Amino acid sequence: MPAEPHPATVDRLPRRRRLLPVVALLLLAPWAAECSWGGFTLDDFLPVLIFLGPMYGGAAILIRETARRLGAGWPTIVLLAAAFGVAQAGLVDQSLFNPGYLDDTEYADTRAAAEATLVPGLGFSVRQAFDYVGNHIVLTICAPIVIVESFLGPGRRLRPWLGRPGLVVVGVVYLLGSLLVFSDSGRKGFLAIPLQLIFAATVVLALVVAALLPRWRHLHPRRVGRAPHPLWVGLVIVLVHFGTDLTPGWPGVGIALALAAVTGGLIAYWSSRAGWGQRHVLVAGSASLLTAAAFAYLVPPYSPATPSAALAGDVAVTVVTLALVGGAWWRLRRTSPAVHVRAN
Repeated sequence: MPAEPHPATVDRLPRRRRLLPVVALLLLAPWAAECSWGGFTLDDFLPVLIFLGPMYGGAAILIRETARRLGAGWPTIVLLAAAFGVAQAGLVDQSLFNPGYLDDTEYADTRAAAEATLVPGLGFSVRQAFDYVGNHIVLTICAPIVIVESFLGPGRRLRPWLGRPGLVVVGVVYLLGSLLVFSDSGRKGFLAIPLQLIFAATVVLALVVAALLPRWRHLHPRRVGRAPHPLWVGLVIVLVHFGTDLTPGWPGVGIALALAAVTGGLIAYWSSRAGWGQRHVLVAGSASLLTAAAFAYLVPPYSPATPSAALAGDVAVTVVTLALVGGAWWRLRRTSPAVHVRAN
């Protein structure tokens, strides 16, 4: 996906224009993470943005700004997104280790399936870890960044939006939001044991170190051949979403991990070929969001809701998702109809 060979300079546009994508990402990240797949009804959208925006949105902004300042590509963003997913689920709300985290929701019946892939000693489900961290990668971080950047012109798409003071403010907002979720209401009175916290912190540190390796900041020679049509990229990602839930237990985890690895490798290969551009990036980044919106009609929200309230929320998700993705595609056609951006 797009990367620059050298660290980028901060966008020098007027503050209002520089802050507009920042605010958009701050609001889109929590909505995509928790609402886009039907987790909340329409009445809960605003409270989700207010309560979770500082943590989810703050993380998305910090990850995006770090990668763009370093001139790094999407591997850095994905690895940092994975680090955030582990930190959020393992250290902040600790849902990764809390066996009763979903007991007071409409997803209480998933506990048995989760325990089928429990890791002895560490007390977490590999199946849940894959779902939690994977959803944070694709929905909380990558999809919102892709959509917001696609609304920008080619000259601003890969440039940092914030200076150091702005980054400090966002960092404080993120920490305060995380502390709010870490409170007993967020952890539901549960506290992980030291071994679990050390394990999660070690994984986070390893992912951050891997994300910051210099190799992600260098362009590689183009491979022979051209990238496929963007729709083929989206189709592969949608099919993978169906495949990851084929079977429960450890066989299902193995299939899910294999499909994720193959898909990541295939996208990396395609993105190194001539013709790969922001349209491909938009399709790759928004396919998961569109799939989540489609499945929203099949899953209940966290809290019990009337059929009409649940349906209204699902319809709102569809409208918002189509407006975001369609608007980003339309914007790309207007701003860069023939521009292909180097992907890495």
